[in-house]
Amino acid sequence: MDNADRLLIETLFENGKTPLKELAAKVGLSAPSTSERLKRLEERGLIKGYTLNVVPEQIGYPLRAIVRVSPMPGQLQKVTKLIQQTAEITECDKVTGEDCFVCKIHLKSIEQLDLILDGISQYAATNSSIVKSSPVKRRLPPL
Repeated sequence: MDNADRLLIETLFENGKTPLKELAAKVGLSAPSTSERLKRLEERGLIKGYTLNVVPEQIGYPLRAIVRVSPMPGQLQKVTKLIQQTAEITECDKVTGEDCFVCKIHLKSIEQLDLILDGISQYAATNSSIVKSSPVKRRLPPL
């Protein structure tokens, strides 16, 4: 990956709708060369898609929670399925350590969190935290 590839990735990460002409100017290449570079980055799997960022607060989800989940013995598959079927769980990572899963949940209310946790707590221990702010937004690792 050279500097032009880095610039393309960084620019598209910030705004996936950046026009090809603007990308080409930014990296100092022609539009066809830039298009070919993007195609190669996609083929190599460095770029898997272009993302739409929706602001959950604007669609009625003013609260976020991080919930750590530790399934009871023999309940891993059931808990996995429950997590996958819960639409408000927008991200979930399977992790090492005391917990098995770390979930990000977008919520309309604290009561909604209770309902979600009630469904999971039959099969797992949970530990939840309400997100106050995000000092580090989604970003790229160093390229």
